[in-house]
Amino acid sequence: MAMIGTSTTALRHQLELEPSETKHRIGIFGGTFNPPHVGQLVLAECVGKQLGLEKVYWMPNAQPVDATHASAIEPSYRMQLVHMAILDNPFFELELLEIRNGGESHTYQSMKELVDTHPENEYYFIMGANTVRKLPTWHHIDELSQIVTFAAGVHSGQETTSDYPVLWFDVPNVSVSASEVRTRIRMNQSINYLVPEREALFIREYDLYRGLYD
Repeated sequence: MAMIGTSTTALRHQLELEPSETKHRIGIFGGTFNPPHVGQLVLAECVGKQLGLEKVYWMPNAQPVDATHASAIEPSYRMQLVHMAILDNPFFELELLEIRNGGESHTYQSMKELVDTHPENEYYFIMGANTVRKLPTWHHIDELSQIVTFAAGVHSGQETTSDYPVLWFDVPNVSVSASEVRTRIRMNQSINYLVPEREALFIREYDLYRGLYD
């Protein structure tokens, strides 16, 4: 169920009045995906479906600007992990813009390029509630908020306030983090059901995350 506060009244008006046939409603789910996990799959699926999007494109970054992701593995591996994670879901696709561009990945620059290249699309940027709290630190956040609609998944107990216009959607509370997955790999513990089976096999085959410490 979507929750729309005072900051998102204009967005609700936009969603209600703009004919869906004028533009393709497309979701972008960006991140480091180091590695992608079931919590992210559930978030992207639930928010995207509640929005009535045609597709949700997962956009792994090339070089994360967030210092907490300093231990991210090579983007080519993360791209493959995302591919493995979403392969069985036709609602999901892979967007390689940031990996092709290389260097530090700033969401505004990437979304500006997508908007300019695909004027036929209306973009919804999907994120978790924790990411919403970081929006004030993002590069050109004011300009970004003018060219995309922010859509966030939230579960019971999380705040639904922001200085920026955000559409909030109820999602299941799947308590999994990429850091937890990496830790379990280093400790030779099972990651079954925390990531899709195909992805887990790829991680084992290429011996990923064994020597990394957060």
